Amino acid sequence: MNPLRTSRAVVAAAATVVLSVTSAGFANAAAGGAPRDHGDGDKITVGIKFDQPGIGLKTPDGTYTGFDVDVATYVAKQLGHKPSDIEWKEAKSADRETLLQRGDVDFIAASYSINDKRLEKVDFAGPYLLAHQDVLIRADDDSIKKPSDLNNKKLCSVTGSTSAQNVKDKIAPNAQLQEYGGYSECLTGLENGVIDAVTTDDSILAGYASQPEFKGKFKLGGFKMSNENYGIGVQKGSDLKAKINTALQKMVADGSWDAAVKKNFGPAGYHNEPAPKIGVIVQ
Repeated sequence: MNPLRTSRAVVAAAATVVLSVTSAGFANAAAGGAPRDHGDGDKITVGIKFDQPGIGLKTPDGTYTGFDVDVATYVAKQLGHKPSDIEWKEAKSADRETLLQRGDVDFIAASYSINDKRLEKVDFAGPYLLAHQDVLIRADDDSIKKPSDLNNKKLCSVTGSTSAQNVKDKIAPNAQLQEYGGYSECLTGLENGVIDAVTTDDSILAGYASQPEFKGKFKLGGFKMSNENYGIGVQKGSDLKAKINTALQKMVADGSWDAAVKKNFGPAGYHNEPAPKIGVIVQ
């Protein structure tokens, strides 16, 4: 047998094996089915909001603040990671399931409400906060005392949000909907009297109202127009779910949860619900 021909045959066979394995790896990655490797040194990647004061905010100096940030930092510590081990990644609402399925993050804490549609794609630890749809109004406005008082009022939410439409469809059909690009614009309109009320989750509203520039200017209606069970999203089938649930239980038990609520929402007079029980979804 020609030695050169034999050598070429061996090389060709080896290349076929490599290509086969590589192709399978790409296929698995594309399908998002491969579990994320949590053993990559001491680092952990966490998805949060970057633009929600009081919840998850990336500040101009590059630091991160908010209730979700405090919860995620506590959880990461219980998983064996120092704050400096955390790589924060922006988790926009529309991207959260994709980030988890692709393994781009270890977990997500980003005002992430648990619902059946999302549970088809990801798993949730928690819930760790029960929020409600509410309205934010000016502190000196006594004309809006119940949800139906929003009739004939200028009600603001962000473009693409369902919050304001829910109010108009189910509670105050004569509300005048105003859609702005962001909640900061809604609050500016509220402050200037162009807007009468802003609506979204009470935790998000409280976060904005707690900012120093708005202190004392706004108040929450306290209407509880929906239940939003915030959970920590993990990849489907991840063993992190049980570990994070244990961490959340400890955070409540040692008082850290209450301290984080007071720190991030207290200035707005946010009357939060007690810490929810793990696995109990309030409908």
